[in-house]
Amino acid sequence: MKVLVVDDNPINRLLPIAWLKRLGCEAEESAGGADALAKLAAGGIDAVLLDLSMPEISGTEICRRVRAMPGGGKIRIIAYTAHAVPEAFEEFRSAGFDDVLIKPVTRDALLGALGGLEPGG
Repeated sequence: MKVLVVDDNPINRLLPIAWLKRLGCEAEESAGGADALAKLAAGGIDAVLLDLSMPEISGTEICRRVRAMPGGGKIRIIAYTAHAVPEAFEEFRSAGFDDVLIKPVTRDALLGALGGLEPGG
């Protein structure tokens, strides 16, 4: 599984990337919306951990654009935020997200959001 971690704060990308690699995933990172969209358009990404609050393009807008891409419906998109309350989860799902994780994320929560990926692939 290849996962793209998108967050404008490099510290917030470190831990998820380390966990993903330990789980046997290929992990890429992106610091912003335009770069993330380019990587997603190039293909080969199975899942995205996507920060909602970014300066350039919001995570919600990135999600909408990905869903509009050919094959975009097959990519698992997980909202990654420090500012959401459980009541907002349905709104995020309506925007096209498959799941929502609240920062700081735990390894088990990440694993669950990715669909229970087993260690080693």
